[in-house]
Amino acid sequence: MAISDYVKNLRIHVGNDLLLLPGVAAVIHNAAGEVLIQRRTMGDWSLPGGGIDPNETPAQAMVREVWEETGLHVRPTRVLGVFGGPNFRRVHPSGDVVEYLVVLFACDVIGGELGGQDDETESLHWMALDVLPEQVTRDLSREVFEVGYAGVGFN
Repeated sequence: MAISDYVKNLRIHVGNDLLLLPGVAAVIHNAAGEVLIQRRTMGDWSLPGGGIDPNETPAQAMVREVWEETGLHVRPTRVLGVFGGPNFRRVHPSGDVVEYLVVLFACDVIGGELGGQDDETESLHWMALDVLPEQVTRDLSREVFEVGYAGVGFN
């Protein structure tokens, strides 16, 4: 998984210790009410999204991350929620400990073509809340999915 130069520099100073990192995630839906889910190359599932870089607004990060990971151009339309805490703590294979603070956006597709543009995306799937594989809900907070589905009017 890609790591920004900013985080690489922090890691020089703090090693593998806990970092609180701001990020974004996108709820992108299709006409059938399904939400776009990403299987990452490391094997975990997520909503498209990623870290907010220095000098970047959350909305700008959302647009950039969705393009990199899905090939879609989006417009964030509203914030659906802000999540953090122990359920968002991860220990990466490198031993790096992170706890994410995630801004969840509803996004409209305004262009592009579905297909990952980076090495972080293994596959992309449209899924309904009631058929999410168990691994998806293990990898991500079900609360995020429920807020995401409700936020786009598909409950």
